Amino acid sequence: MLRSLYSGVSGLKNHQTKMDVIGNNISNVNTVGFKSSRVTFQDIYSQTLAPASAPSTTGGLGGTNPKQVGLGVSLGTVDIMHTRGATEYTGAPLDISIDGDGFFAVTDNTQEYYTRAGNFSTDSNNSLVTSDGLYVLGWCLPDGVDPATVTVPDAPPAVLERITISDNFYDVSISSSGEVVGINLATQAKQVIAKIALANFNNQNALEKYGNSLYASNLNTGTPEFGFPGNEGVATLSPSSLEMSNVDLAKEFTDMIVTQRGFQANSRVITTSDEILEELVNMKR
Repeated sequence: MLRSLYSGVSGLKNHQTKMDVIGNNISNVNTVGFKSSRVTFQDIYSQTLAPASAPSTTGGLGGTNPKQVGLGVSLGTVDIMHTRGATEYTGAPLDISIDGDGFFAVTDNTQEYYTRAGNFSTDSNNSLVTSDGLYVLGWCLPDGVDPATVTVPDAPPAVLERITISDNFYDVSISSSGEVVGINLATQAKQVIAKIALANFNNQNALEKYGNSLYASNLNTGTPEFGFPGNEGVATLSPSSLEMSNVDLAKEFTDMIVTQRGFQANSRVITTSDEILEELVNMKR
C-alpha cells in the first residue's frame, strides 16, 4: 500500500485533535481564570531507503546523503498557556484576582486543588468558599481569640487551614496582600481575620486540568510552595476583580482556518492515493 495513504490518515487524526483543542478554547472565552491550550505536531520516524555514505578515502567518489521517506505526523504536546488574562473590576468585596504567578489553594476536605478563579463567597458556616463550595486555604484567626493579641504571621502555617470568618466581624473584604479584613462589632476597628495563601510550582505547565477551573498537581509539577501575597516574591492580588480567560479569539480563529486547510489537504492526499491505487488495479484491463 502507498505510504502517502497512511501519512494522510495520521494528518487527519492529529488535525482533528487540534480542532478539538481550538473548539474548547473558544467555548471557554468567557470562563473566569481559564487558561487556553495549544497543540504542537512532530513528524513520525522516517523510513530509510538508503543510508548516508562517506567520501572515498582513495580520492574516488564523494559522500552521499541518506534517502528517507517520512511516515506522517504525530501529536507532540498539548500545552497549557499560563499567560495572564485581562482583569475585570467587579466591585464585589470577596472577588480577587492574582496579579502575577500563583494559584489559590482550595480543598474539598479530601484533596487539594489549585485555581486562578477568585470569585469567592461565604457559606452558612461563614467559611470562605469557591463557587463550587470548595474551601479556600490559608491562615485563619481562631474563633474566640482577641485579634488585638494575635500577631499575623509572615508565612503560611505548615498545614493550611480553612478560612472561616467569625460572626464578630462585618463589612468583610480582601486586600491586595491577601488579608481578609473586617470591622470588629465590639471595637468598631478594622482588623485582619485571615490571610489567603498562594501556591507556586517549579513546573506549573505540568498541572492537570481537573474541570470547574481547577488544577491538580502531579509528579512533574514539583511540591507546591506556599506564601502570602506580596511576601518574598509572591504575587500580589487585585481586590474586587476577577481574572478573565486568556483566550485570544483572533488567534483561535486564525488557527482554526489553518487547521481546517490542513485537514482538507490531508483528505486530498488520501483521495489522490486512492485514485493511484484504482489506476493500479485497473492496469489489467
